[in-house]
Amino acid sequence: MIHLDTNFLIQISLSGSAAHKHFARWATAQETVNVSTIAWAEFLCGPMDATADALARQVFPQPEPFLPADATLAASLFNETGRRSRSLADCMIAAVAMRCGAKLATLNTGDFQPLTSHGLILA
Repeated sequence: MIHLDTNFLIQISLSGSAAHKHFARWATAQETVNVSTIAWAEFLCGPMDATADALARQVFPQPEPFLPADATLAASLFNETGRRSRSLADCMIAAVAMRCGAKLATLNTGDFQPLTSHGLILA
């Protein structure tokens, strides 16, 4: 199972991008791919046109919800990795992926690297 970070989700719509190629490969291999509601909310902030919005909703009809246990884990990750400015949303996205046993696909590996020592696996 693969969960997508917001930046990766945005890039899969760009034909020829590395993210698009990875996504196509995962689809061919019938890999389960999803997105957390945290990344989904960031994605929906846009900008995007109506076609991209409709396509994304078709591909990801059920984003994985953010649960109370995820909030606890995200806070722990945030505190244990130095309370880095603007990293709380990343910790929330990572917590959902970790609960689901999913690898996280991101273009910002540096942002998520500190979380790998706490159990996050990057795709």
